[in-house]
Amino acid sequence: MKPLQQEYQFFCSQPRPMRMLLLTNMVYALVIPVIELFLGAYIIRKSNDVSLVMVYQLAQGTGIPVTFIMNGYLLKRFPIAALYALGMIISGIDMGVMMLLHDLNLFGIAVIGFIMGLSYGFFWANRVFLALTSTRNENRNYYYGLETFFFTVASIIMPLLAGYFIATTQKLGWLGGQVTTAYHILTAVVLLLTLIASFIVYKGNFKNPENARFIYFKFHRLWHKMLGLAALKGVAQGFVIAAPVMLIMRLVGHEGSIGSIQSSGACLSAVMLYILGRKSTADHRLKIFTAGLGLFLVGAVINMALFNAFGVIVFVACMVFARPLLDMAYFPIQLGVIECVAAKEKRNQFAYIFNHEAGLYIGRLFGCLLFIIIARDISENAALRYALLAVAVIQFFSVFVARSILNDGEWCEATTQQPLNPQTLKEPSEL
Repeated sequence: MKPLQQEYQFFCSQPRPMRMLLLTNMVYALVIPVIELFLGAYIIRKSNDVSLVMVYQLAQGTGIPVTFIMNGYLLKRFPIAALYALGMIISGIDMGVMMLLHDLNLFGIAVIGFIMGLSYGFFWANRVFLALTSTRNENRNYYYGLETFFFTVASIIMPLLAGYFIATTQKLGWLGGQVTTAYHILTAVVLLLTLIASFIVYKGNFKNPENARFIYFKFHRLWHKMLGLAALKGVAQGFVIAAPVMLIMRLVGHEGSIGSIQSSGACLSAVMLYILGRKSTADHRLKIFTAGLGLFLVGAVINMALFNAFGVIVFVACMVFARPLLDMAYFPIQLGVIECVAAKEKRNQFAYIFNHEAGLYIGRLFGCLLFIIIARDISENAALRYALLAVAVIQFFSVFVARSILNDGEWCEATTQQPLNPQTLKEPSEL
């Protein structure tokens, strides 16, 4: 127990806002796997149309930037904790609304997805700002390592429990054998967890960003690189969430398979991620990022080559490791660039959080439309087999963009922390 006590003491030594944010996200982490995995499975079960899952993802991605704009103005009137909590609660309510729809058509899916995007917009816009103001560069690897550990553990527990509950409801005749009733109960649990997370976030005493302009169109060249990295991340974002569900439902089985496959690989990745977050430094971020992109590409290649149940299992296992590795490296890079460029341009940091979402949306739009066009004009199997590989190849170019950002980031950090002189004003290549 001594190592665990030491880790707990280290956690308690962190600033209170950071601890409260981590606890909030720990509870909400139990919600996200259910929303991401089983809403897609529910759409496929009710409509028998895989492409509608990507329609849902596209509508959701459209709702997020809309909410970022709303959030920027609402922060002038409401506490940031309230808006953060609102986003979490809306996600639970929106899931309940979907369960009440008798027929899932294109319009209904688009509306539900857009509302879910609104909830994620409130969640992500405020989450990024709270993480930015509650952490420092020195403890961000630990913060994101621990947060990713929470999300990975949740991705072990919740898919397994939820998938088993849904599958056995039909198999063993629970609740009259009605799978829809099982989804309703699952939705009630999700709503309860969002309320608990909302209560915790109020304990953090978080401060709102300064009341200043947050919409700009001209930025420092370093930020343009960050937007390029965001667009590449956005291309794969919809696929990373939806592809495992679509592949499992198409090639492996039912909701019980989603839970067991998702949970099997996550056990190892949870321990690995905590250790990486605890021991790694800022110098390791590019290596971690490259490893995540490489795993995504390997999984996509194997899925394309085999395109059977075994290929799906390998792909999902790769994704279980790749996704948290990418997040663990990407978010500290993003926050560092925001601090750097905001100091250079003397602007509100929320302006960059808002603008970053625009870069993500461009990527999401391209990725989702690519899948929908291939699925509708060629076949759903072609979309699941080849579009996924194309996206993995495109996103792998993020390695070179991230390397360029980190090189510029070192130069930018030096120029913002030291007095201006001819040496610090030289280009990065000259330094």
